[in-house]
Amino acid sequence: MMQFKLASLNLKGLCSFWLSLIVFFCPLSLSAQEATPGLPLLFDSRERLAKPDLSSLVRLRFLTTIDFPPFNFTDQNGKLSGFNVDLAREICNELEIASKCQIQALPFADLNAALAASQGDAVIAGVAVSEELRRQFAFSRPYLMLPARFVRNVKASIKGENASALADHPVGVVKATAHEAMLAAYFPKVKAVPFDSKDALLAALKDGKLEAVFADSLQLSFWVSSEASAKCCALFDGPYLSEQFLGEGMTIMLRQKDDVLTAALDHALAALSRSGRLQEIYLRYFPYGLY
Repeated sequence: MMQFKLASLNLKGLCSFWLSLIVFFCPLSLSAQEATPGLPLLFDSRERLAKPDLSSLVRLRFLTTIDFPPFNFTDQNGKLSGFNVDLAREICNELEIASKCQIQALPFADLNAALAASQGDAVIAGVAVSEELRRQFAFSRPYLMLPARFVRNVKASIKGENASALADHPVGVVKATAHEAMLAAYFPKVKAVPFDSKDALLAALKDGKLEAVFADSLQLSFWVSSEASAKCCALFDGPYLSEQFLGEGMTIMLRQKDDVLTAALDHALAALSRSGRLQEIYLRYFPYGLY
């Protein structure tokens, strides 16, 4: 069975890419915030999840990593930062247990064993949900989906504003990835052009050797807005979500028997989604939007 390079939401291979970007350290401009599409709601606004009693909880220890920016990383002052880190703190505030919360960074490879050994209570580090992991651990409801997007070269002759305009056009994609499989399944009329790496893919797009590419929106949205793209390109149509190809989304992993804590995290995530605080964190780290 083919193993997709981008099947895991951990995406540790992105580390060097993200560390080269400093755009999200810059203050957000008002125009950028106004132009950013909102975060899709993953919780039904009519659903009310009960808030479990956590009075007997001694502490809540979140485990994360420092090699998955902008989700979890150390900032210029050596402080643990990122979307997931801020979200963990907001969860603790929502549950009114901020004084009991701790966040610790470990190597990604050590997270599962540390959680199983009760060295932490919840992992918030972009672990991809799989059938194998579900046999060992429990997961919160998803709080963020990572879509796929097209990016087009602005000089390319593409007549139309949606993906149907790309029929019979060459569209680059990184080979042996979930995005290659998704492109073939969703857009069979495009002429898929496989590349060995993301860097080669984006270089070909920038140089005009490709009219468009299909890849992870997380990477593409930052690249298009960065100096690396030299304003060559723009996001085109989408976003496209697919649990089959892109997984269940970002979740928090817990021990299977921690039903009360799992319910508490689901309650907090739903409350943060309804109140808009989850959207605020999203805009803080994704000023140009994923959607």
